[in-house]
Amino acid sequence: MTTPTKTVPPYRSALHPARAGFGRLLRAEWTKFWTVRAWLLVLAVAAVVTVVISQLGAGGSTTGGGPPVVLGPGGEVVNDAFRFTHRSLTGDGTITVRVTGLKNTEGTAAPELWAKAGIIVKSSLKQGSPYAAVVATPGHGVRMQWNFTHDRAGPSSDLAEAPQWLRLKRLGGKLTGYASVDGEKWTRLGEVEVGGLGRTVQVGLVLGTPAHEIVQRSFGGTSERAGQGTVTGTFDHLTLQGTSTDTAWTSTDVGAPEAGAPNARNAPPTTTRISATGTYTLTGQGDIGPEENSPDTVQMSFQGVFVGLLFMATLGTLFVTTEYKRGLIRTTFTATPSRLKVLAAKTTVIGAITFTTGLLATAIGFTLAQRTLRTNGFKPPEFPDLSLLENPSLRAVVGSAVLLSLVAVLALAVGAILRNSAGTIATVVVLVILPQILSFAFPLPAAQWLLRVTPAAAFAIQQGKTYYPQVQHNCLPESGCYPLSPYNGLAVLVAYAAVALLLAAWTVRRRDA
Repeated sequence: MTTPTKTVPPYRSALHPARAGFGRLLRAEWTKFWTVRAWLLVLAVAAVVTVVISQLGAGGSTTGGGPPVVLGPGGEVVNDAFRFTHRSLTGDGTITVRVTGLKNTEGTAAPELWAKAGIIVKSSLKQGSPYAAVVATPGHGVRMQWNFTHDRAGPSSDLAEAPQWLRLKRLGGKLTGYASVDGEKWTRLGEVEVGGLGRTVQVGLVLGTPAHEIVQRSFGGTSERAGQGTVTGTFDHLTLQGTSTDTAWTSTDVGAPEAGAPNARNAPPTTTRISATGTYTLTGQGDIGPEENSPDTVQMSFQGVFVGLLFMATLGTLFVTTEYKRGLIRTTFTATPSRLKVLAAKTTVIGAITFTTGLLATAIGFTLAQRTLRTNGFKPPEFPDLSLLENPSLRAVVGSAVLLSLVAVLALAVGAILRNSAGTIATVVVLVILPQILSFAFPLPAAQWLLRVTPAAAFAIQQGKTYYPQVQHNCLPESGCYPLSPYNGLAVLVAYAAVALLLAAWTVRRRDA
């Protein structure tokens, strides 16, 4: 007579899976994390490395100096150097002109797309003084611009095909811009309030062009060449309605070096010619608008994040792959049959821990790096005195902590899919770190593509400079410039992490059931 074998059912939690407290599961994962010394060591190293590398990077950065900067009405660094044919205007008035041409003075190349010829109302001849202008450009149609950083699009007419009529009307502190193709039917561009004009202002013709820049990139590196161009603009039908104390138009090169200065010797000649038929021909150089060539001292304060995320990726990986390697994941799933709850708890714990640690590290690293940068010459007025609790510093500090946390979450999700530490870490490095490295070597279009479609786009959250659409600039990754805006770049990494978590959830439910 044989004794029947008795099957012992596997252990199940006393709580119903649907009722098993998620808070209890969080505490279990939280306790598990803090009891593994290797994980705590990796977390500590990540924080220390982030701070130390940021400090070393700031210590190795120096400013080469240069001419005195010009500050606009808002305290920002600006360009304010252009050919100005002007008269005074006391009180209200209107200036009208027809722009008939704009071309390069030397050579046959087309003028810069943001070269400009038009009319302006400016508080004074002093650089950085408030103004409003209506200008025609070769590549962006008619624009109304004021106080250096503001720009509004008008008709998209092409000066090469037809002349463009422009009008600017002053009524107190309000200026209204108009444009027309025939001088009869006018399109209103908008009305802006410009403070600080005073009762008497300078009005007239404005001519300028941004510097001509050539950037060549290859696998061997980047070369840049820049040179200040000279343009010639032609105008007619110039009229000024209003009270003026001047009997004739006067021409001034705003921002030009003083006679005898070293940089005045090589300056090309600038002229204003007036024909008998009332045609004004201006030749000049310089530009009026925001200055974007200064280094980004916000982004320069986070160089340690690039290294720190390697350790955060390792931490996220080990938090899940260690259990698979040692077989402990079976015990976890036995105690909590809901695989998705386990994955959610692990994601929450690793995300919270890495964000908190990353926030502390980036805040300390930023503060120390800023102090070092100021010691090395990055001081006001050319470089802003940045506060940790104000944007863009606050956004960059918190965003960098989110970046570190998302990389850890991405690693955890990939680790749940691959169940292999080395493969997971290699995958995250290829997705996040390798595109950033390759962007320094690839030709510019390919580099910008990499920084749009890979998780490396999230480094844009560290940008502290404002890039204005009315300024032509070469967005180079090695200069801290990214093709996406800060939040859009971070959203790319969020999308990758979300997709990885969905794949991990599907894999865990199907494979580990």
